[in-house]
Amino acid sequence: MATKQGGSEHLFVRHVLIVLGLAAVFFLIWQLRILLLMLFGAIVIASIFRAVADMICKYTRLPNALSTALSILLVLGSLAGLAALFGSHVAQQVTTLRETLPAAWKTLEQRVGDIGLSEQMDQLVATITKPGGGSLSGFGRTLLSVGSGLADLLVVIFAGIYLATQPNFYRVGAIKLVPPTRRKIAAEAMLESERALRLWLKGQAIAMVVVGLLTGFGLWFLGMPSAMTLGLLAGVLEFIPFAGPIIAAVPAVLLALAVSPELALWVTLLYVIVQQFEGNVLTPLVQQYAVDLPGAVLLFSLIGFGTLFGTLGVILAAPLAVVTMVLVKRLYVIETLDTATPIPGEAKG
Repeated sequence: MATKQGGSEHLFVRHVLIVLGLAAVFFLIWQLRILLLMLFGAIVIASIFRAVADMICKYTRLPNALSTALSILLVLGSLAGLAALFGSHVAQQVTTLRETLPAAWKTLEQRVGDIGLSEQMDQLVATITKPGGGSLSGFGRTLLSVGSGLADLLVVIFAGIYLATQPNFYRVGAIKLVPPTRRKIAAEAMLESERALRLWLKGQAIAMVVVGLLTGFGLWFLGMPSAMTLGLLAGVLEFIPFAGPIIAAVPAVLLALAVSPELALWVTLLYVIVQQFEGNVLTPLVQQYAVDLPGAVLLFSLIGFGTLFGTLGVILAAPLAVVTMVLVKRLYVIETLDTATPIPGEAKG
């Protein structure tokens, strides 16, 4: 009887230790969540380098190591070349924006006051800028802080270079963490996730370029100041679903409002037309060769990852949604539930 009771106590202590260990692991993961998100950002950067390297290797038959080195030089060199070519002009326009936006905001306050809504405007500004405010305040600070953290960005880029130069080494190392009986499935899930991520990045790059060009030329045609910078901003923020286009439109509409309400109306109409074209024409065309993400999944991914991870979560919400969708379908729906379902990018791989 005593032996049985001792065995029960030993089993109970073992279960308690397991629960405490799992709790400690989850706590550690939560504390390192930003670091893990930076790692995912490095994987996204590495996927870009690897995609270009595979293209170079395919068309030139160069060795993989040399193709990877050329892809890194090509991508970083292209960014540096664009910065050198347009950097001074963009910097000048950014200076103009910084000097003009406060006056544009004052003009907006004056026009709002003329129609008797100044009190409501003050309440809205107080709600958005109030320290320690509610979810709207936190979400607004998250969106407005996009672009900060240059040191983190450099770490992500260099980590992406390391991952791109030795992808198999890191992939095999990650697979070894999985029990031997599940390693084959884990390897397949990783490859499918990478393929879907590459296809999504390809489609997103096309959308960013088209939206940036259409917005920039449209603003130039309307006679807007800093049209190039505003177009570049619209193209870059196209990477962030839903919130990006809204953030990009705010400074343009404020600047136009400082000139006249009619120009502000035309600028607003331009942004609406560009987004309608992107959503109803460009995206369906691109999705024939890329990955189709449901709008509801993107929306809740933006809110969820933004709440969990802050600025980086907002920026990486869409690629995180792509990878999460692939892993859920492959590891849960197909393997656990034994239900056939298409993997994003499967037919295009």
